[in-house]
Amino acid sequence: MRLFAAVLPPDDVCRELGGVVDELRALPGADGMRWTGRPGWHFTLAFYGEVDDGVVPELTERLERAARRTEPFSLAVRGGGQFGHGKALWAGAEGDLAALRLLAERAEAAARKAGVPMGEHRRYKPHLTVARSREAGDVRAFLDALAGFTGRSWSVRELCLVRSNLPTSGVVGEQPRYEAVGRWPLGGAG
Repeated sequence: MRLFAAVLPPDDVCRELGGVVDELRALPGADGMRWTGRPGWHFTLAFYGEVDDGVVPELTERLERAARRTEPFSLAVRGGGQFGHGKALWAGAEGDLAALRLLAERAEAAARKAGVPMGEHRRYKPHLTVARSREAGDVRAFLDALAGFTGRSWSVRELCLVRSNLPTSGVVGEQPRYEAVGRWPLGGAG
């Protein structure tokens, strides 16, 4: 199954960001972007790709341990950026980014120790993807609109293992479906 570790923002935080994304979708050039659906918004900590079913039990055990070793921390959605010269548009984060990076490192280490091939290690860049494009483009207007946005702060209290179900219908605009298959409280709190 196709898996990744993530922090999922609360519903009210997604609604707040959704108001800004609705404004972005009204800007010139927005029709050339594929906008991600709010139910799928997340901060990916570590992307695992296709994981053999036999590896999942050890991966989940190690992720539970990583969550237990990480105390809850404060986070907010703030600003934005791009990857690939406008091929991906994202909202950023502020708050205890050191704790978020530590959780991402632990999620990656859990996978490596469980036998999931992780490829090259890159420095973690916290982001929540809001749109993608097949072609590079000028996204300055979108970045300007995101620059002034700061959402409400919330306390991150769990680490999630998420299954990504890619579209299969061939319908243009169909979104991947995300399903949390594991949730562990940070700091071991229930």
